[in-house]
Amino acid sequence: MASEIKIPNMGESVSEATISNILKSSGSFVQQDEEILELETDKVNQVLYAPESGELTLQVKKGDTVKIGQVIGTIHPQAVEQTDKSSDKEPPKSPKPAFPPPSSSHGKAKFTTADFVSSLQQPAASTQPTPMVEETNISRKKMSSLRKIIAQKLVEVKNTTAMLTTFNEVDMSSVIAIRQKEQESFQKKYGIKLGFMSFFIKACVAALQEVPEVNAYIDKEDIVFVQSYDICVAVSTDRGLMVPVMRSCQQHNFGELEAQLSAFAQKARDGSINVDDLKGGSFTITNGGVFGSLLSTPILNPPQSAILGMHSIVKRPVVVDDEIVIRPMMYLALSYDHRLIDGKQAVLFLKHIKQTLEEPSRLLLDL
Repeated sequence: MASEIKIPNMGESVSEATISNILKSSGSFVQQDEEILELETDKVNQVLYAPESGELTLQVKKGDTVKIGQVIGTIHPQAVEQTDKSSDKEPPKSPKPAFPPPSSSHGKAKFTTADFVSSLQQPAASTQPTPMVEETNISRKKMSSLRKIIAQKLVEVKNTTAMLTTFNEVDMSSVIAIRQKEQESFQKKYGIKLGFMSFFIKACVAALQEVPEVNAYIDKEDIVFVQSYDICVAVSTDRGLMVPVMRSCQQHNFGELEAQLSAFAQKARDGSINVDDLKGGSFTITNGGVFGSLLSTPILNPPQSAILGMHSIVKRPVVVDDEIVIRPMMYLALSYDHRLIDGKQAVLFLKHIKQTLEEPSRLLLDL
């Protein structure tokens, strides 16, 4: 039975979208989660993916305006993928010689001064190697639309901000001890495990309240201070990095934060995150530690002015009260826009997070 392809919900304020690009033509075979087309609104661009594998039939063309929920095509799962016959390609042309054929005088080849001067005026032959069909040590893959957007944003951040990073380290012993001690009672009350991220969100809210410049951004010649604490948490998916927003974190307890984190992680995995989930945010946390990162310099999430990088918890020897002890340590990295945030403010922000995590009695678990 054919599956319908519908225009997804793109946010409460979005009622229609424009087909900005057709990525797979009608009649072609598509794999599940393969990009079909690109949608454009006045607020955001979004890629539409195939709900399952099969033969694609589209009822729209590039430039059409479509309504949210409108059926724009179908996929027939029983279709068999057809392979296109490879067309004969013209053999690569030989590069033009850097020097012209030598002049001839009485049947003998002769290279004159005029020939040499003429050769200097000609464009040099390309030194790039000609790709060979038989070459097997490389492969090419078309860049996805999401990857194109990510690439564009990263370059834009690099070119429009004065970004740098400052570091600190935190002893995670106290947080680990609380998680072990209170895990069972926490799960009984909230029905979800107590993780590390909720501690960092709470610590960041406290630090943002102390250093409001980190919760601000530059708009032309104005500095905009955000009054709520809407913290973005970076989530890695097979399609690319997504950054859903945890809104008004100052109003939520640990259980509510963990429930939101779990819901966003599930939505990221099944591709159901919508525009409203990604819109806004005043500060971002990214956790490279889940992949084993020991230290990194995270890049800003525009228009925000700062981002916190979490890393792996590693047992290391440290000096405590003039004694060498083994402690579970984590490096923290704060990348920030130096146009708005001074080095002193960045250092104080990280120091506040370090103190809160090493003395989590400041935080309430609402158990």
